[in-house]
Amino acid sequence: MSQAEPTIVTKTSISVKEPPLFKIIYLNDHQTSMEFVIETLIEFFDYELETAMEITHDIHEQGSAIVAVMPFEIAEQKGIEVTVAARAKNYPLQVKLEPSQ
Repeated sequence: MSQAEPTIVTKTSISVKEPPLFKIIYLNDHQTSMEFVIETLIEFFDYELETAMEITHDIHEQGSAIVAVMPFEIAEQKGIEVTVAARAKNYPLQVKLEPSQ
């Protein structure tokens, strides 16, 4: 007579969380041209010209504005790309990341 091997049953539960979102914020300064800010909003964030102009106006009037909200790794990369482009043209544009609530 042969004995049956015991059967082990395991249950696996996988919980996937959405990555936390971060705000990308442009800070106003008196040296970076509005045209350059508009160009970066179109190039790096795919805004249409009119929307990019509105955001740029908000940055200028309010001192800063949220330009996008995205997962941290993407937000960080966009911030770096914009900063590199600004420095290449000798602009001091600052890009800040903040957790989104």
